[in-house]
Amino acid sequence: MTKLSVVIVNYNVEYFLEQCLNSVRKAMKGIEGEVIVVDNNSVDGSLKMLRTKFPEVHLIANTENTGFSRANNQAIRISEGEYVLLLNPDTVVEDDTFHQIIAFMDSHPDAGGLGVRMVDGQGKFLPESKRGLPTPATAFYKIFGLSRLFPGSPRFSRYHLGFLNEFETNEVDVLSGAFMLLRKTVLDEIGLLDEDFFMYGEDIDLSYRIQKSGYKNYYFPQTRIIHYKGESTKKSSVNYVFVFYNAMIIFARKHFSQQRAKAFTFLINIAVYFRAFLALSSRFIRRIALAVLEAVTVWTGFILIQQWWGELTIYRHGGDYPLMLITVIIPGYLLIWLISIYLSGGYDKPYKIGKALQGLLIGTLVILVLYGLLPESYRFSRALILIGTAWFAIVSILWRFVGHLLKIEGFEMGDQLKKRFLLIGSKDEIKRVEAILKSSAISIDFIGFAQVEEQADTDDFFIGNLRQVPDIIQIYRINEVIFCSKDISHQTIIDKMTEWHDSRVNYKIAPEDSLSIIGSNSINTKGDLYTVDIKAIDTISNRRNKRMFDLVSALILIVGSPIWIWFVKKSGRALLNTWKVLIGRLSWVGYATGSDEKTKLPTIRNGVLSPADTFQRQVMDKSLIDRLNLLYARDYRVLNDLAILSKAFKHIGGVKKHEV
Repeated sequence: MTKLSVVIVNYNVEYFLEQCLNSVRKAMKGIEGEVIVVDNNSVDGSLKMLRTKFPEVHLIANTENTGFSRANNQAIRISEGEYVLLLNPDTVVEDDTFHQIIAFMDSHPDAGGLGVRMVDGQGKFLPESKRGLPTPATAFYKIFGLSRLFPGSPRFSRYHLGFLNEFETNEVDVLSGAFMLLRKTVLDEIGLLDEDFFMYGEDIDLSYRIQKSGYKNYYFPQTRIIHYKGESTKKSSVNYVFVFYNAMIIFARKHFSQQRAKAFTFLINIAVYFRAFLALSSRFIRRIALAVLEAVTVWTGFILIQQWWGELTIYRHGGDYPLMLITVIIPGYLLIWLISIYLSGGYDKPYKIGKALQGLLIGTLVILVLYGLLPESYRFSRALILIGTAWFAIVSILWRFVGHLLKIEGFEMGDQLKKRFLLIGSKDEIKRVEAILKSSAISIDFIGFAQVEEQADTDDFFIGNLRQVPDIIQIYRINEVIFCSKDISHQTIIDKMTEWHDSRVNYKIAPEDSLSIIGSNSINTKGDLYTVDIKAIDTISNRRNKRMFDLVSALILIVGSPIWIWFVKKSGRALLNTWKVLIGRLSWVGYATGSDEKTKLPTIRNGVLSPADTFQRQVMDKSLIDRLNLLYARDYRVLNDLAILSKAFKHIGGVKKHEV
């Protein structure tokens, strides 16, 4: 008889799914079990990876995103296990996890469901490992921060049950959908996941129905998993707020009395707008914080500068510059400088001084040109502009240096931008992982190697072993540790992440036979996935530069249309395409079409032209089309778009076809 059915729902997280399945394969040894993956119409290459690397997996490939509940139910209905484990793809299980949870369920016939101790990619305990029922009072305490203020209170901390010891087995109300072990006979009795919940809330609903049927939900911390906490929507996003709290309303209307449901719904509606406001505000503040700090500092300094300069020059014997200089003219200068720095990438993370100074210089040139066009009454002093430029440069350098000293994310300078790695594993596996690192977009300062076991014969290839890692981290100033999971058990990896947590390094895992290295914190955190770099076109600065090129060139072409319209094919369509580029519906250059291969390229706007349009003859070879697209994404420059537009200008009236 099949003992365990592992069900995983995947949506565009190929690399995380691969790592998850590698850990599941190890944990399944010695167990009569099956693994079912339901793919919700991913386009990132997940299906190809599954069929190639995990042929033993039962794959259900949906042609649309059916949602978490419905996809899980598809797998549960065909599952044959005595127990069903709902497992997120962004998790890593220990090698003995399945043996331990099955033994616990076998010895506790009153258990309908079970959850385990979860840690994030840094080894920190995740409080959602154990949760209470979201009653109106519990929701109120969480929404308005009382649960955070009193984390150990039995009254205020019921949402995450903070008063229960994280290392002790306990009964809980709610199991996490990231790892939810269910007794199949209980599911047959109470029904499957409620498909009214598209995303979020279905685990709360199912946990509550298990309790109502007379069974217990257990929190079992004797085994652990890594959960990178990646959702399709970030928790700081407004979309997450609305989807999550709408799920809570569905739950309340389903299970609470009418009066309690109304009170809960009212509370949730308040929470939605409150949390949405906080999400929008915090995101906006984070984005403009540095620019605001610089603007306020520069403007304040300008007040003193103009007074000093006036007393030194034209107002030596009394008088002062008009109030308009401080209230209108200088704010205008500031606006031009800020826009120029932004367009130059000076406010992109990491904040680079060179880009800020470049933007400041461009802004100064623009101001000087405009200064010459102003009426005489508004030309106060060119010297003030130059002194202001110098002051702005000092302020930009100063704030970035302060951020660097305070170790604020985005303010890294010099060597901080270059990562210092320690790879732990066998020599062959380390060499493979090292090659992946060197082919990615990251800047590497140092790579050291440590072996798993202490060997009698020393090898100069290694600088130490697993036991010596804390000393290696300190001596070699390591900031990222990468475990080769082919050589190290996942239990050991999680043990060491927790043990070395105070070292303040990031941890990543290199799965066996994979081109990816996955790690710290979250699936949504930029830089947590290293793979062969093809994402130059996906950087903030390149996306902005690409859009600026489209905008400026489209404006130029619209102005010059009476001339060039006679030299292109399908002139009417060419004008329409130019307008679509101007308003952002199209880009001048996009990927070439005509290949069935789903390459992992960043998403960009559809293009009027493509790299294939530079050829005199129509490109028919699919592999060549894939190669052209890959090179375009990997080596993107604005000059590439300009070259393609110039060479294929006569074709802007229609998108060239490249199908075979």
